[in-house]
Amino acid sequence: MARRAPAPNRRDFIRTLAAGTVAVGGTALTACGGGDDDTTVAFSHGVASGDPQPDRVMLWTRATPSRDAALQLRWQVATDAAFASVVAQGTTSTGAERDYTVKVDAIGLQPGTRYFYRFSFGSGTHSPVGRTRTLPAGAVQQVKLAVFSCANYPRGYFNAYADAAALADVDAAVHLGDYLYEYPKDGYASGNAAALGRVSVPETETLALADYRRRHAQYKSDADLQALHAAMPLIAVWDDHEIANDTWRNGAENHTEATEGSFAARKAAALQAYHEWMPIRLPDAAQPDRIYRSFDFGSLVSLHMLDTRLVGRDLQLDIAAYVTANGFDAARFAADVTAADRQLLGAAQTTWLQGRLQASTATWQVLGQQVLMGRMLIPAPVALQQVSVAQYADIATRAQTDPGSLTPQEQAILAQPSIPYNLDAWDGYAAARETVLGMARALDKNLVVLAGDTHNAWASDLQDAQGRQVGVEFATPGVTSPGLEEVLAGQDPAQLAAGLAQLIGPLQYCDTHRRGYMVLTATAADARAEWRYVNTIDSRSFTVASDPVLKVRPGAGQRRIEAA
Repeated sequence: MARRAPAPNRRDFIRTLAAGTVAVGGTALTACGGGDDDTTVAFSHGVASGDPQPDRVMLWTRATPSRDAALQLRWQVATDAAFASVVAQGTTSTGAERDYTVKVDAIGLQPGTRYFYRFSFGSGTHSPVGRTRTLPAGAVQQVKLAVFSCANYPRGYFNAYADAAALADVDAAVHLGDYLYEYPKDGYASGNAAALGRVSVPETETLALADYRRRHAQYKSDADLQALHAAMPLIAVWDDHEIANDTWRNGAENHTEATEGSFAARKAAALQAYHEWMPIRLPDAAQPDRIYRSFDFGSLVSLHMLDTRLVGRDLQLDIAAYVTANGFDAARFAADVTAADRQLLGAAQTTWLQGRLQASTATWQVLGQQVLMGRMLIPAPVALQQVSVAQYADIATRAQTDPGSLTPQEQAILAQPSIPYNLDAWDGYAAARETVLGMARALDKNLVVLAGDTHNAWASDLQDAQGRQVGVEFATPGVTSPGLEEVLAGQDPAQLAAGLAQLIGPLQYCDTHRRGYMVLTATAADARAEWRYVNTIDSRSFTVASDPVLKVRPGAGQRRIEAA
């Protein structure tokens, strides 16, 4: 059932707050103003907070100066929007060497508490005011997370961010990557960009540090993204497009060293810009490519944010390499995809994750990571787009009801094996998946995996190679990036979803054509996923449909998807 998005007055208030024009304590906070000399500063990219812990949170802004200069800023954290009760404050500096971005680790805070924060320059220039929240400690009744992935700026408006920013009871936003995209102005999903006023900047593909900085700046100029950041703390990991499409440990599909230079240099530039522009805490300053880290929401949820993209991933397999004149070479493919040394997380991250799972006593162990872990095996002719899902279903039905009607070609189609539809996901790294599932099963943990990357919504039971139920996976749709409705244009979305659910045993739900995000709500009784879909990304006026709500209950024998 469709229902209208939250009342415009609340969303407009959040957007205005992010724009820095709300009167606080009787004083209008403006986005620019004079300093102590002739330098003025604008806080044009809003404010953000992230990586909350029970006693601290990261605070972020960018101070855009009227001229190149070293800047000294003041920051404040208060329990009230008027900043009458300031509980933490200090000064910090920034300059061109960090693209005028500012990151502060505000410490000495209380657990499970909402705070307000702002930055100031000179005697009268204030940033927008942001709201944040520290992690709770001890016994916790509920944790609610808004989960996002795949926000392509030129494709459309960030209405999913606008809707989430207006929710009143979310503890944190979790972003699973593809926060931005690297393509040039006429690249991926940019056909409507000029009409929407969302042409990519810079116009070229992002390769150098200056390119990535400008792209981050463009994304953070978006009012709805600013509103989300101003409303709640962010916990984020990168996926591939923060660097280049289909990135792996030593390269990417969308990088050619002969014409685009060193991939290592490009990756270093992308990661530097990411750390400058994102409100996250670097676990180890000596290892800027290490982003995996954990967040404990009291005794209820341990959220382990993983990197399935950069630090450990081996080169993706190419399904076309296994297609021969005699059909699909299933034996060679199976040997390669199940190779014991084939890595996705890498040894160091795997050891770290095992330690975190073993040490945590929280009810729910949640993995925030990029790509689908659920088994998505579909018949090879469908995966290779030789027949549609509907055509295959018709052939399979007739094989049961009227086998004599099958042609030799149709019999050959049915004889083909089932294969993964996406080798960039855990399906392309079978041994690595078994290792993680084996950890959770051996430690008797209640496992919930969050995924993004595909631009579509999925819910799957997670089973090991022996078919034993281990946990569940909930995957969020893209904020704007197009999904299977473009790859499989012309197929009815409802038919496609029904057909995929029929073909893929562990798959319990999917939506292959709508944009939006997901809300995960955990209690001691269950963990529930609610998918929230916006009806358009081509207009800022939108409605929201919320369906379905699925849940998983804790305890051996209950770790499977159920209707809520």
